Amino acid sequence: MRLLYCNGDGGFSLAEFFKSAVPKYAILSHTWGEEEVTLADLQDGTGTTKAGYEKIRFCAQQATRDSLRYFWIDTCCIDKSNSAELAKAINSMFRWYRMSTKCYVYLSDVSRTAVNTDVLAWESAFRKSRWFTRGWTLQELIAPTSVEFFSREAKRIGSKSSLEQQIHEITGISISALQGARLSQFDDKDRFSWVEHRQTKVEEDKAYSLLGIFDVQMPVRYGEGMANAFQRLEKEIDKFNKCLQDLHLSNPRDDKKRIEDTKGGLLKDSYRWILENSDFHQWSNDQQSRLLWIKGDPGKGKTMLLCGIINELEKSISKTHVLSYFFCQATDLRINHATAVLRGLLYHLLNQEPSLVSHIQKKHDHAGKALFEGANAWTAMSEILRSILQDPKLNDTYLIIDALDECVVDLPKLLDFIAQTSSVSTRVKWVVSSRNWPEIEKILDTAVQKQRLCLELNAESVSNAVATFIQTRIHYLSEKNRYTSETRDDIHQHLSLNAHGTFLWVALVCQELSNLSGWKAVQKLKALPPGLDALYQGMLNQIIASEDSELCMSVLAVVSTVYRPITIDELVSLVQMPNGVDGDYEALAEIIGYCRSFLAIRERTIFFVHQSAKDFLIGKAPQEPLLLRAQDVHNTIFSRSLQVMSITLRRDIYNLSAPGISIEQVKQPDPDPLAAFDRSPDLRAFIQDATRFAISTRSVIEQAPLQAYCSALVFAPEKSIIREMFETCVPHWILRKPRVEAHWSATLQTLEGHSSGVSSVAFSPDGKQAVSGSYDATVRLWDAATGALQQTLEGHS
Repeated sequence: MRLLYCNGDGGFSLAEFFKSAVPKYAILSHTWGEEEVTLADLQDGTGTTKAGYEKIRFCAQQATRDSLRYFWIDTCCIDKSNSAELAKAINSMFRWYRMSTKCYVYLSDVSRTAVNTDVLAWESAFRKSRWFTRGWTLQELIAPTSVEFFSREAKRIGSKSSLEQQIHEITGISISALQGARLSQFDDKDRFSWVEHRQTKVEEDKAYSLLGIFDVQMPVRYGEGMANAFQRLEKEIDKFNKCLQDLHLSNPRDDKKRIEDTKGGLLKDSYRWILENSDFHQWSNDQQSRLLWIKGDPGKGKTMLLCGIINELEKSISKTHVLSYFFCQATDLRINHATAVLRGLLYHLLNQEPSLVSHIQKKHDHAGKALFEGANAWTAMSEILRSILQDPKLNDTYLIIDALDECVVDLPKLLDFIAQTSSVSTRVKWVVSSRNWPEIEKILDTAVQKQRLCLELNAESVSNAVATFIQTRIHYLSEKNRYTSETRDDIHQHLSLNAHGTFLWVALVCQELSNLSGWKAVQKLKALPPGLDALYQGMLNQIIASEDSELCMSVLAVVSTVYRPITIDELVSLVQMPNGVDGDYEALAEIIGYCRSFLAIRERTIFFVHQSAKDFLIGKAPQEPLLLRAQDVHNTIFSRSLQVMSITLRRDIYNLSAPGISIEQVKQPDPDPLAAFDRSPDLRAFIQDATRFAISTRSVIEQAPLQAYCSALVFAPEKSIIREMFETCVPHWILRKPRVEAHWSATLQTLEGHSSGVSSVAFSPDGKQAVSGSYDATVRLWDAATGALQQTLEGHS
């Protein structure tokens, strides 16, 4: 990037800067006249008599007033005779304006002199200025943070912020866009409309002037015509949107809002203490401190603490900085594994900085959505995110991950990735949270530049935050249930004495009190002991003593055993319900309510109120006969699932009737009779991989079954799902493992037995058998599924 500066003798000189070495600078926005000063004019010392030279003087003088040594002007800082440089400049223009400290808009057709100070006079000319009709000035208006308008007499008219209403009315651009909102928040139609009534001298420039607005990079081809230029631009936009759509698994912004709503909203006073904490300050202010690990026991408010940190960062960091976050949740299959974490972070990053798609686009063009799914997704995601974090063009970035302990799949991989990448760039900072797990601490300790913030060591701050939370909850209950001041004081005292710095305990107790009048609430408190486990045990005892104990315990047993959260409709299939309850949502919701504070319903899906509630039930199952053993619950789920399938599944379930109907003609009925059956892509991939494993190792396992864990497993491809999932089952006495291929080959099965070349192969009509003829004068009949030889016919010539 070339920049101008005053050389001391009244003239101007050029200086070149590269990447991060670019100093602070001012930038000029204007409409071109007949006599503009070019780069060649500056280099050979001519051009001082041209009319455009006055704009250079104006920009230099204004930059000096603003304590800026360097400034940039498009007419003379780009070599337009060099097509490669021009193309690069066009693709970089939006970023250059965005990086500027000040942008001066010189309006040559607006006058504001000492005599002409009437607002109506200059505002009328301002609204009619040619500057608002030009294509390139669109990004020059939107990209910079600070934009100031000057008349042709170099008198200041106002700024983008002080004139935003007038600018909005003139251009039709949203005020939030003028205020610096990320352009990715506006749909494509809106952004295209901003340039609709603008003009450019060269027709293709009308499309090229939108490159920065859409954060798109593409080759510049003057002479192709405006229609072709727009066609290429729209193609690049469509490719980005498709990539983002395929990458989407869960929107972290939506997850954050859901979590805050579920927990009753975010209280600023409940997290404000961390902003003054020395460990947080060290991480925030020290460039070398790049990883902050917030750890604490269940219910200490870690998630809401991170929500607060996110809110504060969104308010305080520069518009050019990037903030991406992710909330793990063990009970939600979409967001409980390491690959989902990276997908969520990448999705959030690309939403804010579309240009980062360059790290993904080529791979996505080749593989499509499969790039983000399947056995190799972690490898692809980690390589892409690592590449982005090492990109020298990446602005300061904050990455936040909540509840690492709730990442139930590939947590060690995720921890290793965080520890390794936390030191790759001084522009990237991490915040993560988890319970006090030694296995997490062991890996994160390998990070070079880290800070540890332990909530137990900040007990006083946490207790004060809990006290604020108690006051808020009591105020709500008091208003709702019309407590007397005496009742309110009794509840406040009990909660304060027994909370022990645990938000979750307070929340669960208040939930128990939510529909109780004053005297009942005070009585109820006596049955709710301090401590999470003691509280859970008390609630469990109440369930066991209730008349609906058998039904409630069956519900809790199933919900704590299933692989993913189930809907109320699915629960009916897995638990024996009372007569007349099936299909009655209110009755089913009432049954869930009998399970006290263990369960909650959200969008007809049943969730545990907190991971610690599920952990408690699973831990209590061996000691509590009514909870049943895990194998008994699995047996019940399996048996009842078979019953449902036997009732639901039938021949031609979609009523296609005609055998000739193709798959393209099949329309999914509403309601779909197969909706209740899980179509998990992970399960499908596992079954396919297990089938490959069984077929390829059949001969070995048939002779010695336990070889499945020995020779069969060690000779399976290194990246196969079965190998990765059961690697720990390989006997410890196998010290050296053979080198094998990374993935399954295209060969599904090898049928061995012929002693000479095979001349012909045919399959039976049902596909269950294969027959092969060979030059060894035999015909052999095979089982197509297993590869087993069924019969040999000899004597052919």
